[in-house]
Amino acid sequence: MTRSSIVDDLLVEKIRKFYAEQFELEYESIPRTADDGRARRITAYLNTVEIIVRQKFDTLRNQPFFAENDKQKFFELLPDTSGLKKSWHQLMEMAPSFEREVLEQKLNQMMQPGAIDVNIMSKLDRLMNGPDGRPLSAHLSDASAALRGFAMSNLRSSVILSAGFNPRLYSYLSEFQDFYRDTAGELKKKIVLKVSDFRSSLIQGKFLAKKGLEISEFRIESGLNCGGHAFASDGQLMPTILREFKEKKTQLRETFQPLVRSFYNNMGWEYPAAAEQEEPLITVQGGIGTYGETQRLRKTYDIDKTGWGTPFLLVPEATPIDKSTLKLLADAGEEDLYLSGVSPLGVPFNNIRRSGSEVWTKKRAGTDKPGSACPKGFLQFNNEFTDNAICTASTQYQLLKIDEINHSDLTDDEKQKQRSQVFEKSCLCDHLGNGVLIALGILKEDRGPQAICPGPNLAWFNRIYTLREMVDHIYGRGESLVPPERPHMFAKEMTMYVDYLGRLIDQADLSDLKQVKKLKTIYGNLVESIEYCREIALEKPFTDENLSSIGEAADREMTRLRTIFDREPALTGA
Repeated sequence: MTRSSIVDDLLVEKIRKFYAEQFELEYESIPRTADDGRARRITAYLNTVEIIVRQKFDTLRNQPFFAENDKQKFFELLPDTSGLKKSWHQLMEMAPSFEREVLEQKLNQMMQPGAIDVNIMSKLDRLMNGPDGRPLSAHLSDASAALRGFAMSNLRSSVILSAGFNPRLYSYLSEFQDFYRDTAGELKKKIVLKVSDFRSSLIQGKFLAKKGLEISEFRIESGLNCGGHAFASDGQLMPTILREFKEKKTQLRETFQPLVRSFYNNMGWEYPAAAEQEEPLITVQGGIGTYGETQRLRKTYDIDKTGWGTPFLLVPEATPIDKSTLKLLADAGEEDLYLSGVSPLGVPFNNIRRSGSEVWTKKRAGTDKPGSACPKGFLQFNNEFTDNAICTASTQYQLLKIDEINHSDLTDDEKQKQRSQVFEKSCLCDHLGNGVLIALGILKEDRGPQAICPGPNLAWFNRIYTLREMVDHIYGRGESLVPPERPHMFAKEMTMYVDYLGRLIDQADLSDLKQVKKLKTIYGNLVESIEYCREIALEKPFTDENLSSIGEAADREMTRLRTIFDREPALTGA
């Protein structure tokens, strides 16, 4: 499976040009100023990826069986439970015969490439102004243009909607027929929602179902124990969330199907009877590190699939990253991976110390022009000083904000603290793509500060891996790539949430009853979740599952949680 984030259409245009040249494909530039250029660049990029994947897979399919080649590797990498792999093993044991030739043809037909899925961060949705300064159509907003770019592509795959509910964008989905079932009852393009809890799944799924749009997958992501921006829950830990999904899974289909069927009936469309029994997949990602943890998710919580992201940063066959950043990732320990404030969105961001982006940002902070020139502008959402939104990582914003801080009545210590927070912001929309450009030779390293966003799980993977090594680790084949003392993903999440609540309390105005109420809610949910984790710790562990670390973390973090909370009379009522 290939997954692309389509926030940066300027980056994907550079990548499209590179690969078009590599594979001798026709290429015509779509300039930054082109009419509907963002959507067109994304469509052209996705179609190019689809052509290359198809060409490469056809080459793979046409390779002979019974030879050491990529075709053999394809079958060997499949999970041992795969019916396709079992048939391949059967083929390998057959003597030359007509029956073997028939099975070879059958396997060739069954071989299929993974889907080319895309990700859209729903809330990264600037409304654009025209040359005259007047607002353009909402369909030309960043997220809408990205969706249109995907919808107009040739792909048969999924769009993953993440980072929050955007009603305008969700409504726009209904304007593309590919998101509805065709005459064969199939969905050419599917919708995946990344969600934080069951309630949000119901709300968003119901909104879409009323428009006849079906959710093919609900992807549950750990709020803090995952790479990139961290969208924390109100203290509900992953096990508690998963338990609710398991208990109420059928409620999703029972709620959405009547609404979808009603929409199709009103439109005069046929809705296949078989589709009424389909249930959306429930999947999980964030912090998974061992085969035993995937077994816990699948067998205890009936999870359909699990997603691994951060470990693949150390697999060059899967993720192109420049050599300097790759070494930084391989050498990183727990102290190097932290939840930072570098994102201009104001959302916590999983980060690594001493990255090229951090070095560049600190150097700029020591000059009379801190921040970035803001070459792309995808994160321009601040109107604190200007009518037109600007980015908090930009030079323009930082000079205005620092001037305000310097002329304030704050103490010197508080001024320094606030200046540090301003200077911490990094130009993520430019820096996050530089690693791949350097790795491909498109950009020189000294011209492109590299940002990257690994989850904390990276600390336990300490070298460069082959694709085979990582896949075998995921499927529990052979020796584990991580040491047995690595804390369980549930244990790590506990620690991160207690740390998170501690920071919230330190930053809160405890005279504000609304803030106090929220802090109490998080505390109560954390207590309930940690107590549930104690129960999990008493169960029988799966292979390579460090269950004892959950019990140890529950004791430690419950004590720490109560200490943090009890020290504030405003929270305890003392």
